[in-house]
Amino acid sequence: MSYFDAASSAPLHPVARQALQASLEEGWADPSRLYREGRRARMLLDAAREAAAEAVGCRPDELVFTTSGTRALYDGIGGALAGRRRAGRHLVVSAVEHSAVLHSAAAHERAGGAVTEVGVDRAGAVDAAAYAAALRDDTALACLQSANHEVGTRQPVAEVAAACREAGVPLLVDAAQSLAWGPVDGDWALLTASAHKWGGPAGVGLLVVRKGVRFAPQGPVDERESGRSAGFENIPAVVAAAAALRAVRAEAAREEARLRELTERIRARVPALVPDVEVVGDPARRLPHLVTFSCLYVDGETLLHELDRAGFSVSSGSSCTSSTLTPSHVLKAMGVVSEGNVRVSLPLGTDAAEVERFLRVLPGAVSSVREKLGAPAPGAADGAGGTAGAVTVDALGERCPQPVIELAKAIDRVRVGGTVTVLSDDEVAAVDIPAWCWTRGQEYVGAEERERGAAYVVRRRA
Repeated sequence: MSYFDAASSAPLHPVARQALQASLEEGWADPSRLYREGRRARMLLDAAREAAAEAVGCRPDELVFTTSGTRALYDGIGGALAGRRRAGRHLVVSAVEHSAVLHSAAAHERAGGAVTEVGVDRAGAVDAAAYAAALRDDTALACLQSANHEVGTRQPVAEVAAACREAGVPLLVDAAQSLAWGPVDGDWALLTASAHKWGGPAGVGLLVVRKGVRFAPQGPVDERESGRSAGFENIPAVVAAAAALRAVRAEAAREEARLRELTERIRARVPALVPDVEVVGDPARRLPHLVTFSCLYVDGETLLHELDRAGFSVSSGSSCTSSTLTPSHVLKAMGVVSEGNVRVSLPLGTDAAEVERFLRVLPGAVSSVREKLGAPAPGAADGAGGTAGAVTVDALGERCPQPVIELAKAIDRVRVGGTVTVLSDDEVAAVDIPAWCWTRGQEYVGAEERERGAAYVVRRRA
């Protein structure tokens, strides 16, 4: 079985496993106690903090360990907003942040705060100037991920941090996906990360608050972790997390070049092997181990099952693979097709032969799913076209990608300049129909709300 989902959770690093086992013998006592066992536990905790701080590029007393990366985000955002309540109640985030950031922003808005969401381009990157323009006199905090978790695009953190610094606004960076590859550039104020993303154990996060940043921890606090993360420290897990971070950093330079070559191979060859595919994310400014592509006319859940049966563990941003049946907010913000979406994120040490095997298996898996769904033949929408001026397709009650499949079949029945109206009550159609138009060179006219669902109008341009 080839595990290609390191962006969700990386396999436990061998160094982390060794550190975990060793520290279970030494790190079980209360590090706040003065007797021998407590002092030994304190030494382990302090050493782990120093190692993590060195990797991040901060002072040890600026870094605390939390119970997860999500917890670090919640605590970091809440504490920073509360600490700067006199400055204002305005929060700036990007449209492609981790859901924990967007949930925090929604909660802040419900509590009476203001939120500005900065959009991204089709590659998933914010424009630094647009982000700077969103800052206001009453902005208390700005949040920007270092690299996107779904498509791998790196964000212009240093440029945004400089703009925030000039405006007197602290910038919180979610570095969960990038920290294994190196420290985050720029004059950021707060940083969060999650150990299981770099091969540490789950249940350990990092929260860094630079000296001078106003910060007021929210909720019940105690004397542990500078009052910023309540509860007894899981010292064996913390030690393993720090050991893993140091180990992957030592391997990063060699593995970055090797994994980038493998993901470049996927980026280049998938469109050649599989018709009607869009590779998404920035082709250059991206994480080295992650590549994402979307296959038209494919049910993402079925495709993932096909690949799983073939021995590949990958993930997807398709709505049909989630419990909410809503499209990925990242893919939606980018304006790319969400159905048939596949994210490949290679762990350290991935064998090139396994990537080659994936490239051999993928075309057949996609073809099989398309055949089951009755998808049009490749390039079917590029023919001479029919004579009708307008066609209406009733896809009510159908789940995506079926409305897009019916659109693709109907577009060839109208002449150039003619229109196809798709009736659909699937929320994903609002994302995938415009994205299909962009991909296929057709004109998306717009949508009209109906008593049930909406009518999406597409004009044939080619």
